[in-house]
Amino acid sequence: MAATLPTQHRALVLDSIGADLQVKTLPMPQPTSGSAIVQIVAAGALSYHREIYNGQRHYPLATPMVGGYSAIGRIAALGPDATALKPGQLAFVDCVIRGRDDPSILYLLGVSEGYSAASRKLAREVWRDGTLAEYAKVPLENCIPLDEAKLCQSLGYSFQDLMYMGYLLVPFGGLRDIKVEPGDTVVVCPATGGFGGAGVQVAVAMGARVIAMGRNETELARLQEHVRKGTPWASVETVRITGDEAKDTAVLQAYGPVDAVLDFTPPAAAKSTHLKSAVAALRYEGRVSLMGFVDFSVSDMKVVGSNITLKGKLMYSREDTLQFVKMLERGVFPRGQDFVDTKTFGLDDWKQAFDAAAEWTGVGKAVALMP
Repeated sequence: MAATLPTQHRALVLDSIGADLQVKTLPMPQPTSGSAIVQIVAAGALSYHREIYNGQRHYPLATPMVGGYSAIGRIAALGPDATALKPGQLAFVDCVIRGRDDPSILYLLGVSEGYSAASRKLAREVWRDGTLAEYAKVPLENCIPLDEAKLCQSLGYSFQDLMYMGYLLVPFGGLRDIKVEPGDTVVVCPATGGFGGAGVQVAVAMGARVIAMGRNETELARLQEHVRKGTPWASVETVRITGDEAKDTAVLQAYGPVDAVLDFTPPAAAKSTHLKSAVAALRYEGRVSLMGFVDFSVSDMKVVGSNITLKGKLMYSREDTLQFVKMLERGVFPRGQDFVDTKTFGLDDWKQAFDAAAEWTGVGKAVALMP
């Protein structure tokens, strides 16, 4: 099922951690069993991509490598064992690589090679290069087909709009993992970053009432306005994190019993007390999805006495992705800038793209590179 491919393509290469990335001309990857060659049309830039590649985040990565993470692209060629994907088809290229014979082996393409010998083997010997390139070779199962006519014509999403999926899918994985249902009251904390803000949008789309916690009152107000503008029926309340654990708990409790908590604490806020306040406000048999980096301890009496479920969650499953695409194609999310305002750059402007990604953060904001 191979198509006629160019012999070379341009890619953004990291030769070593701390070095500047360089746009290089590389040999074209070829399709093999279990793989697809995807022509990239929009690749996402994370708010902390700059920190990964300059070494500030200390994420393990084998170099040289092509940078990136998830992307939107067209299937250019397929390995001989492909049965459903077709050349020319639009697809979401998922950065979550799993071991085919052991799905617990997981790493993020272009972000980290993981922390086990098995994930390092996959990252170094099989799937090393990310999506900041004109073409990328990726596993077949990481290509999620998209209905281009419905998404881009009927609903009016651009390719760069669709790249916002990279943010939305992460909280969707966490919320599904703790079985959030329509009508639930969900605390998202903190909600003013990229993943937290996306978590508010996803929880609303799932039919939940949301309480968004954060320190920045201006950003909380913007978040509330953004979500309500796109979904006027949404129930979104905001609570400022004061650092006074008991006070923050009382404010949350005033909104009534909380069913679930979705936590995205960044490393810099690991000592914050906001998660303790959120857990204290949970009802009997409440649930918590821990997707951040919080240094967390909580009263045993609360967790044991109230049958609280605490679940760690890294990213999302392929089944989550397929379900999310169904929601997106059904039109349950807003469109245009009520959905996302994306800044776009070319590969040669990668520095500006990473700088923009570090600043252009929060609900409805994203940065994409378009090769």
